[in-house]
Amino acid sequence: MRTHAKILVIDIGGNNVKLLASGHKEARKFPSGPKLTPRKMLAGVRALTKDWPYDAVSIGYPGVVHKNRITEEPINLGKGWVGFNFRAAFRKPVKVVNDAVMQAIGSYKGGTMLFLGLGTGLGTALIVNGHVVPMELGHFPYRKMTIEDYLGTRGVRIFGVTRWRKLVESVIGEFVSAFLVDEVVLGGGNVKKLTRMPKGCRAGSNSNAFLGGFRLWDRDGPR
Repeated sequence: MRTHAKILVIDIGGNNVKLLASGHKEARKFPSGPKLTPRKMLAGVRALTKDWPYDAVSIGYPGVVHKNRITEEPINLGKGWVGFNFRAAFRKPVKVVNDAVMQAIGSYKGGTMLFLGLGTGLGTALIVNGHVVPMELGHFPYRKMTIEDYLGTRGVRIFGVTRWRKLVESVIGEFVSAFLVDEVVLGGGNVKKLTRMPKGCRAGSNSNAFLGGFRLWDRDGPR
């Protein structure tokens, strides 16, 4: 793919599907939700991008993706995602990655970086010297539950914000020691609940998901 090709980036969230194409500054969006199937998503994208020419598509999906294929149905969306042929539907080249991976790629500045998406669950990705390592760290058992149960929205609800903040710092410290990372980037909606960034962390930005989607097609970018 030519690095100067026009790319359409689709960031699928539980509440909204957000869109941005090369050469444009203002993102567009339409509602998501538990009834959103890939066909409905496709229809929404087409309706909002009639005036946006593009040569290829990047999709950030809120679930497990392996080798450009969705392998599990999403928790907060409709069904039919596993096995859906996005390339045939768009009639263009398509790259699909986990949404945390896409935001991690957009946040990357070099070295070894761990991305943690503090949202409803816990999105995770590791980038080592430009090489992306998708992970599902949130599913690992931790204490009496899983890491995701402690650091996701459920953890905020169970433990309260003050104790949740301490848990975030504690777990991040363990991750830094385990993966020998240079820095940790924190994204997701619950970052705003932190009064300060834990040591070795910086806050990400939702807009980095779009940058990550563009970088997926950059021959010199993380992959």
